[in-house]
Amino acid sequence: MENQKNNSKHQLYNMKKQLLFIVIFLFAGLSSLTAQEARQRLSVEERTKAAIEKLTPLNLDEESKNKTSVVLKEFFEEQEKAMKEFRESGNADRETIRAKRQELAAARDEKLKKIFTAEQMKKWLEEIEPTLRPQRQPRN
Repeated sequence: MENQKNNSKHQLYNMKKQLLFIVIFLFAGLSSLTAQEARQRLSVEERTKAAIEKLTPLNLDEESKNKTSVVLKEFFEEQEKAMKEFRESGNADRETIRAKRQELAAARDEKLKKIFTAEQMKKWLEEIEPTLRPQRQPRN
């Protein structure tokens, strides 16, 4: 009788261990899948759309939204082109990339100054534009 109790306890322990292993395995697999999806870059159109959605606080009229959309799309296309060139050339040192990004952002902001009012430009620079900057992804 005692032996039977110990045996069933041992089986229950093994089942719990197996279940825990399965849960850990599933969690690790799902985490990996989610991380891979998060690393995929948005297309130029998706990035433009996301940026336009963030412009709500500026209360832009339809014409200004359309002009801004064109400017942002050009900016994202130029940025993507520059990054592709850096990757292909193998000349991807951090300072060169940062300088190119700043150059492109300055050109974009000059175009936006012609569309936005002074108050809108201030909001753009202080509140909206910082949220559009590429964020470093943690490496696994």
